[in-house]
Amino acid sequence: MANFFRDNEDIQFLFRHMDVGAIAEYAEEGYRFAGQSEHAPATAEEAIRNYELVLEAVGQLSGDFIAPRSEDIDRQGNTLNADGTVSYATGIAESLRALARAEVMGFTLPHRFGGLNFPNIVYSIAIEIVSRADASLMNIFGLQGIAETINAFASEEIKQKYLHDFAAGKVTGAMVLTEPDAGSDLQACKLRAYQDGDGNWRLHGVKRFITNGCGEVLLVLARSEQDRSGGLGLSLFVCDRGPTVHVRRLEDKLGIHGSPTCELFFDHTPCEIIGERQRGLVTYVMSLMNGARIGIAGQSMGIAEAAYRIARDYAASRQQFGGPIEKLPAVRDLLIDMKIAIEAGRALLYETSRVVDIEIGLMKIAENPEADKEKAKEAKNLLRKIKRQAAMLTPMSKYLCSEMCNSVTYDAIQVLGGSGYMRDYACERLSRDARITTIYEGTSQLQVVAAVRGVCGGTFEKYIAELAEMAYAAEMKDVLDLLATGTEQLLKAAAFAKEQGIDYMDLYGRPLVDIAMDLIIGYLFCGQASSQVAMDVAVAGEKTNGEVQTVSMTQRKAVVARRFVTTNAPKITSLVERICSGDKTSFSDYGALVGPVPEQA
Repeated sequence: MANFFRDNEDIQFLFRHMDVGAIAEYAEEGYRFAGQSEHAPATAEEAIRNYELVLEAVGQLSGDFIAPRSEDIDRQGNTLNADGTVSYATGIAESLRALARAEVMGFTLPHRFGGLNFPNIVYSIAIEIVSRADASLMNIFGLQGIAETINAFASEEIKQKYLHDFAAGKVTGAMVLTEPDAGSDLQACKLRAYQDGDGNWRLHGVKRFITNGCGEVLLVLARSEQDRSGGLGLSLFVCDRGPTVHVRRLEDKLGIHGSPTCELFFDHTPCEIIGERQRGLVTYVMSLMNGARIGIAGQSMGIAEAAYRIARDYAASRQQFGGPIEKLPAVRDLLIDMKIAIEAGRALLYETSRVVDIEIGLMKIAENPEADKEKAKEAKNLLRKIKRQAAMLTPMSKYLCSEMCNSVTYDAIQVLGGSGYMRDYACERLSRDARITTIYEGTSQLQVVAAVRGVCGGTFEKYIAELAEMAYAAEMKDVLDLLATGTEQLLKAAAFAKEQGIDYMDLYGRPLVDIAMDLIIGYLFCGQASSQVAMDVAVAGEKTNGEVQTVSMTQRKAVVARRFVTTNAPKITSLVERICSGDKTSFSDYGALVGPVPEQA
């Protein structure tokens, strides 16, 4: 029986390596819920055991139940019925019911609504596991951020109305943000929100590209201030899917066929406002989007893991030129790069989730009127730093993991050759599913623009200094020296780019962010190689004709860290030279370089 948690040694190692107990302390608010709820833990040990039991259950469900349905789901897709309702693919409907029975549809919701009250780090692991089984199902399972947003900003009445049903898996939701003429530029949103003669809010207009737009609970960004353009004219609303919400079409997509993407028409739909007017985009949707971006990073991890496993198995079993093709240097390097890239993405994603959990925990302390004044003051001071770190790491994670996912699925097809292009293997489906990850919830280009502010604005410098000051194993000194040199190079490049102005900084945003991520991950790998976690892992022994040997995970991670950092060191030097070149031909010679707009046939 397959278990996608238990068969992934890297996930298990990181679960033990990261200080999940400290995160549990924040999530459970000092374990003050113990005794108030049946499932609320009383200690860190109890919380960690709860997390592990649920991840085991999700892993078993994903391996045994969800994954076998993924191929049929991809071929069947969803159906827009004559009455305007949408029917999920059979496997999606079955999997959603199974997840609801497993009581994991309220992963991060508080105990008082029937939720698990788990931290984001555990939720990120669960998202990766589910996504490995079926990426399109994750698009519904991973929309729990809608319930989180209601919990964070809505009135108590609205919370009571919706959150119990979310936690029980009785309803699903949708983030209704994008419009035909307002894609990534949400400030251009036009859907109208107005109050009728009785003072009740209503929605009128069209939304497009809405994931799970057929869900029962819709969070809608709309223009509540008709005389005000831009983000400050927008508010956030919640409404039920009802007779005035029409699914006009289902998009015919390249991938994630099990996830319905809808065009919606709101015909004077009754709704309720979330929080305060004019804070819909700036406060509420930005919070929602940040959570969604971490979710897409987790989805990317699951897709990449699934593709790598197919490629690794094929390379070991496919005989060509007198032996398995993994003996060929070119194939061997592909597999090594794929494996390390996945572990790099996972390291950054889990670290980001950890920082976000600390941010949420500190906010609860700082905003709690009953908290000790000194403790609240300390939390507020630390919160300023943690917020900046989370604001930098979140777009980095989404950018890195989604780009990695596309690269790994592409290379998986290459390892399989012609077979990878055929539907006999899941690689072609995984590559189609991967393609959307660099686009939705903000393209890679937008993630870079968001992250480079932290790289050049001082957040990276302070964060990397904290990483550099941590205790590491003595044998990692040469690797740490390379990271220190790379940090000096990046800080020089960032200062130069900043002096040239915002346009130049954005022009070279990608190499700046790429270097920053390589350095952060390098330190995270060194930390893993210095871990106190006692865990053995199987490796193939070259000197014993491929027979399986066992080494400690920290020994293996030291090998990974050294390969990752030494490979990236010359790349960092090259990118820094490029950044500091002062080349502005993208501005001055754009017309000559790209030519005129070609005529369309």
